[in-house]
Amino acid sequence: MNRFLWKSRKSLTMFLGVLALYSTIRVRKYAYEASVFLPMVPPNEPWEFIADFSNMKFLNPTIVDFTITEESGNYEHWKYSVEYAENLSHWPHLANHATAHFQVKSNLKKGIYVIQSAHETCLFLGIYCLKSQSEFKFFRSNITNGSICQENVAYECPAILSTFCKREVRFQREAIMTNLQRKFLKN
Repeated sequence: MNRFLWKSRKSLTMFLGVLALYSTIRVRKYAYEASVFLPMVPPNEPWEFIADFSNMKFLNPTIVDFTITEESGNYEHWKYSVEYAENLSHWPHLANHATAHFQVKSNLKKGIYVIQSAHETCLFLGIYCLKSQSEFKFFRSNITNGSICQENVAYECPAILSTFCKREVRFQREAIMTNLQRKFLKN
C-alpha cells in the first residue's frame, strides 16, 4: 500500500507540473485597436505612406532592418511579403524576426483604403513563433475635413506574458499613430 501511495503522489505531482507548464506556455489571442485623426489630409495619402514598408522604420522605432521578398499587383490591389527584424521596446536585448504578408487595397468608389497583414514573429532563434493579423483602414471623416486612420490588431501571446505583450503592442501602435500624425501635420 505504501508503494501505491507513492506512485499516486508522483503521478499527481507530474500531472500538476504538466498542467502548470501548459498554463504557462499556452497561447491565447488578444486584440488591440488604435486610431488617429489627420485633419485636412485625404485618406489615400497616409494609406500610400504606410503601404510603403520602407516608411515603417520611421513609424515603428522597434524595426531594425527589412527585406522585401516578393511583390505583385497594381494600385487597387497590391501584395507583397517582407522579412524584418525588430527589437522589443521593453526588452531590447531580445531581438525577433518576422515574416509578413501584406495586401494593400483601395475601393475608390467608397473612398476606403485598407492594408491587411498577417505576421509570424519568431523569438529565441526561431524556436518560438507567434502569429498576428492587422487591418489598417483609412477613410474620410463624415464630421470634419480629414481622414481617420484606424488599425485593429489580433495577436497571440503566452498567457503568462500577456501584460508584456499588451505593453509591446500598445507601444508600437501608439508610436505608429504618433509618428503618422507628426508626418502629416508638419506638411
